Amino acid sequence: MKKIILALALLITSLSNAQAFKGKDDNKAQVGANIQKGGTGIFVSYDYGLGENMSIGATSSFLLGASGGVNASDIDFKDKFDLKARFNANIGNVLNFDKKLDVYPGLDLGLKNFGAHLGARYFFTEGFGLFSEIGFPLAKYNKNDNDYNNQFVFNIGASFNL
Repeated sequence: MKKIILALALLITSLSNAQAFKGKDDNKAQVGANIQKGGTGIFVSYDYGLGENMSIGATSSFLLGASGGVNASDIDFKDKFDLKARFNANIGNVLNFDKKLDVYPGLDLGLKNFGAHLGARYFFTEGFGLFSEIGFPLAKYNKNDNDYNNQFVFNIGASFNL
């Protein structure tokens, strides 16, 4: 019985110490699914804290499967891959949310477009959490591009403190 109580106490302590965004020098990595019209893929990102409520980072996505009768192997690599630099305003603490929850609107500058995103991450422990994020282009570089990287996207997956 003592071992069970000790295990529960340790679990509660580890959950209560989780923090979504710590500010300057904070490091976050995320990996998850990228869901969009006409296909699904993988999404990865990295964020580095510049200050109490600001971070910069990079994201990349790669289309793994297509829908609508299109075979993913028939799509050019340049249309499957995207790489972006991004800026986040981490406002979870500004909005007085639980310290385990961070909400971050931001802007991104990529190979295909200039866009915006809105995301949230929730940490269950000091090192592990979940995130979800939406993104959309504000300006395409090539208006004739009809590729998979110039549309509304939804990303969901795991978030890690580094």
